Amino acid sequence: MLAVRLAEGRVHVEPARRPRRPKNHALVRVTLAGICNTDLELLRGYYGFVGRPGHEFVGVVEEADSPSWIGRRVVGEINLACGNCATCAQGLGRHCPTRTVLGIVKHPGAFAEWLTLPEVNLLPVPATLTDEEAVFCEPVAAACEIQEQLGKLKGERVAVLGDGKLGLLIAQVLQVGGAQVHLFGRHPEKIAIAERLGVQIAGTGLFDVTVDATGSASGLAQAVSITRPRGRVVMKSTVAERVQLDMAPVIVNEISLIGSRCGRFAPALRLLASRKIDVRSMISDRYPLAAAAQAFERAAQRGCLKVLLTP
Repeated sequence: MLAVRLAEGRVHVEPARRPRRPKNHALVRVTLAGICNTDLELLRGYYGFVGRPGHEFVGVVEEADSPSWIGRRVVGEINLACGNCATCAQGLGRHCPTRTVLGIVKHPGAFAEWLTLPEVNLLPVPATLTDEEAVFCEPVAAACEIQEQLGKLKGERVAVLGDGKLGLLIAQVLQVGGAQVHLFGRHPEKIAIAERLGVQIAGTGLFDVTVDATGSASGLAQAVSITRPRGRVVMKSTVAERVQLDMAPVIVNEISLIGSRCGRFAPALRLLASRKIDVRSMISDRYPLAAAAQAFERAAQRGCLKVLLTP
């Protein structure tokens, strides 16, 4: 099979062995995968990554211990937890201290023709969803995670910094949840996607909650500067460079800094199936897996949103 490998800042497409399926795992034939900002940061050196990236995917199960999975179209939770530790017992497998992470930490990713995942990580894709919609499940889940962490934000003034892929999804998800969302960005064609759902563009004054989805080292300081005293800043950006922050305004204004990453897939699938958010407008381009190097170049271009890979 063909697979993508990142090493020394370059994208390689190489022949690879079809993965062997461990016990209680499924072998999934990937039908569509998405390049996200984390993949771009891995290419730039985030985590010191070398290997096969890709954690946004849709596929069809070809082999599994449970016959009921075979032939089903699926997405999959990306954290592979041990299932036995105290953290897992609390339902926090996404924070299992010995977890591996699809396409990020010690588990080959989705930028290949096949992948393996534990069967417990799989979720069936509703028949009403296309592959192009379902491939957004992982980033939509990351957006939904903010509501799980902070609770209902109905009526609260929320600023979302960044009109990239994740910023647009966060703005839409929180708007659907009843927050008064203000999106700060630089690209009118991107902002229009969220604006159609009632998201306000920029704004003045201080905000109850600010989400940094800029993907830049400077975004966090900006987020702190527009958050009210005792407000909350949600940190969603993953960047390869070191982030520096003047802590004085954080301490003086008693602002809470909240790290936020992966979310549960089930709520994301339900939200996608409701058609209350628009993801199809966020697809900028599509490339065959063999052209992954060009796909990464396109995904890194200013103004580009989601680039998809077709194995």
